[in-house]
Amino acid sequence: MASDTAASSGLSARIRLQRGDEPVRFQLDVALEFAPGLNVLFGPSGSGKTTILSVIAGLLRPDAGRIAVSGEPLFDARAGIDLAPERRRVALVFQSLALFPHLDALSNVGYGIPNASKAERAERARAWLTRMRVADLAHRYPGSFSGGEAQRVALARALASEPRALLLDEPFSALDHGLVGELAAELVSHVRSLSLPVVLVTHDRKLARELGREVTLLRAGRAERVGPASDVLAEGD
Repeated sequence: MASDTAASSGLSARIRLQRGDEPVRFQLDVALEFAPGLNVLFGPSGSGKTTILSVIAGLLRPDAGRIAVSGEPLFDARAGIDLAPERRRVALVFQSLALFPHLDALSNVGYGIPNASKAERAERARAWLTRMRVADLAHRYPGSFSGGEAQRVALARALASEPRALLLDEPFSALDHGLVGELAAELVSHVRSLSLPVVLVTHDRKLARELGREVTLLRAGRAERVGPASDVLAEGD
């Protein structure tokens, strides 16, 4: 059951969605509560993890349900509410990172900063690059970034947009484990300081156990289990 904190300042998602026809029909039917902090959505490929993130971000419309951040509805099928993605203030970092190749790091980060002059955007973007330890990349382009550098710039861009929730789709899948540990520790530190709900999708059991304060185990479009990583992801489960 969700805590009062999760309900008042977290992210809630009740989603029902069906795609395709028998015998390959996919059905998603979940009721999820993500409190401020890092939450892990774990499951095998095809279980619906990325679909859930797309629905929350407004890129995919569910058949029914309700999605809210801090109690404010982003989508409510019964009430006829369906905010456009840009109005939801939910940042989604794709596995591909989706950095703009024709913009340098500073412009990539500044692109999503709302309600600011050009000078203010540049200042805030540079501050986030500094926080993510990639200030030296400010005037370099994504084609020259290493995998870790690209990850840091993508996270800086997402956080600079002042989101109410942050969604991460397999963010470390292309990196070696040593770098994953370093970036994951930085992410946890930033999340703690910002006090916003973060949902990290992964099918990497080891990473989920290392990161997850709270883990939701997803199978075939259903939330099978929710709880501490040590309980939900017991060895051999």
